Amino acid sequence: LVICGISAGFSAVFGTPITGAVFGVEVLFVGQMFYDVLLPSFISGIVSCFTAAYLGAGHLPDFALSIPRLAPSLIAWSLVAGAFFGIVSVFHIECLHRVEKVFKSLKISEWQKPLLGAAILLMLSALFGTRYLGLGMETLNEAISGGKIPIAAFALKSFAMAVTLSCGGSGGVLTPTLFVGAAAGSLFGGLFGLDPSISSALGLVGVLAGSTNTPIASTILAMELFGAPIAPFAGLVCAISYVISGHRSLYPSQIMLRPKTRTFVRRNVDGKTKIRSRFQGFSYGRIIRFHLEKIINSIIKRK
Repeated sequence: LVICGISAGFSAVFGTPITGAVFGVEVLFVGQMFYDVLLPSFISGIVSCFTAAYLGAGHLPDFALSIPRLAPSLIAWSLVAGAFFGIVSVFHIECLHRVEKVFKSLKISEWQKPLLGAAILLMLSALFGTRYLGLGMETLNEAISGGKIPIAAFALKSFAMAVTLSCGGSGGVLTPTLFVGAAAGSLFGGLFGLDPSISSALGLVGVLAGSTNTPIASTILAMELFGAPIAPFAGLVCAISYVISGHRSLYPSQIMLRPKTRTFVRRNVDGKTKIRSRFQGFSYGRIIRFHLEKIINSIIKRK
């Protein structure tokens, strides 16, 4: 039910039923997907998407991008972009968690924290404008359309999101993450003289993949939003960003079942291996209990 709910919510908000279905299956566990829930996840996503469209709910607009032919130079730029967006993902994740720790450590009353957060956001908007408040869909659309985005836009949006959520404000992390990715992509395109629309599109899905550990869903999102020709570039960017971001996540409740690569496994002197993890509450006991529950449930079902 949780997976179906995630699928339905994602599909209804963004108008991408296939991405929503895969995202619901991929986001709960890092390193393993459970295909037995893929069909109900697809059904939930498709029904939710069409229901939202029938009711007139707003989706992301259809972007018309001119994707160039597959070429070695573009593949090389995709590799560099993947590493860049992986670093941006690390910044985005760490910004949220560090600001949360700061607010938790403050020796003030709980009702004073929202006031402090509001004061910080008011100061931010006074200095840099209001584009970093709210969902920021206008800025996202502007970036994908090739418009000029401030250099520090991705960092300011990350900070604004972190303050909002840490002080007790209402909001999510998905749409701000898309904003951060598109803004970072615009910066990347400007630094290296690339097409700002394509680099923003790749940034949008690359930072999503690195921040939420969903490279497959993020690649599919690129195809649903920007067309199938972007698939090889988006796939490379998402895969590299996913690895570069390490064992971090915007969602501390994500369960890591397997390390991303051997880079994150170190061998101790006694020959035992240990996974380098940044997930809160991670332990081998948690993984063992999870697999034991699966085995016990399968035995009970057979009886």
